Amino acid sequence: MGFEMKIYTKTGDKGTTSLVGGKRVSKSHARINAYGSMDELISYLGLLRDQGIREEIHDFILLIQDKLMICATLLAADCEDCKEKLPGLDESDINVLENEIDTLEKELSPLYTFVIPGGHSTISHTHVARSICRRVERLVIKLTETGEVNNLILKYLNRLSDYLFVLSRKFHKDFKINEIPWKPKV
Repeated sequence: MGFEMKIYTKTGDKGTTSLVGGKRVSKSHARINAYGSMDELISYLGLLRDQGIREEIHDFILLIQDKLMICATLLAADCEDCKEKLPGLDESDINVLENEIDTLEKELSPLYTFVIPGGHSTISHTHVARSICRRVERLVIKLTETGEVNNLILKYLNRLSDYLFVLSRKFHKDFKINEIPWKPKV
């Protein structure tokens, strides 16, 4: 099943950590910031999953968390030929998100304006997860400016934030809570 993980190693006591492949970098390195924020997103999706939502949505979010763990692993890897085989992400993972978005949107009325988040704690948690996802996407984009990043990670994050927005709208419908359209006063 793998090797036992020791919780503390003391190797990071001086502000550095190891990437997959062994290279040590500062804990403030852009790569660490990206996959650390990915970890925050994964954790927040766990909180969303714990909101007493329908089983099929619960299970779909669990699948998303698994894919994000893969993304985090890929972001943590800095080796041309890693000794360990790394998990992968492929276009079909993005297609799964797109298909789920399409399925949810069939149940929703068209949207003509931005909406103000809120109305129920599950809806609000979904919007917070979406916002974290957008931040992670920006951090990964920043990382692409300094190094090579699997483009599928960016695509997955972009589609995931779309999914979370549509899911928030679905929760509005399921909980019979009206969306509040944003009407800018100009």
